Amino acid sequence: MATALGFRCLYRTRPATLGRYVDRLWRSPSRGHRLSPADDELYQRTRISLLQNEFPQAVYIDSYNSRGFTINGNRVFGPCALLPQTVVQWNVGSHQDITEESFSIFWMLEPRIEIVVVGTGNKTERLHSQVLQAMRQRGIAVEIQDTPNACATFNFLCHEGRVTGAALIPPPGETALASSGQTTE
Repeated sequence: MATALGFRCLYRTRPATLGRYVDRLWRSPSRGHRLSPADDELYQRTRISLLQNEFPQAVYIDSYNSRGFTINGNRVFGPCALLPQTVVQWNVGSHQDITEESFSIFWMLEPRIEIVVVGTGNKTERLHSQVLQAMRQRGIAVEIQDTPNACATFNFLCHEGRVTGAALIPPPGETALASSGQTTE
């Protein structure tokens, strides 16, 4: 505080050339100590040994196109249901074909699935209210999105370690997402 008052007094009493220097000191904050390359040599480097992958059998969506999905390097043609460690064909043609029966696979599993991400194609479509009500009664949350966003949401939830399922319908047309190092057709 005393230093600040001293600078303020110097600013008012000195000529303009000194005043600019003092003004710059007065207004610029102190940035603290920065490590130089020589300082880095004083510290030991940390080493990490990976004993086991966190999610050794997790299911991830690598890519999708109008014909299907690439999941953990395997191609799945048409609509599919993704379970915590399994991928199965899903017998629906469009969002209008989704019924309680087509969702039954998600509530028969143990451990219970927390959330099911539904991809309805190129755009988000409404599902029948009876279907959503049946899922809510069984304690399973349903997230309805377009397929590109549903793929990203499913991957994110799996990475967080959540018990997640997905029901995906490929988007029609030539829309495609490719993972790094993979080309789309």
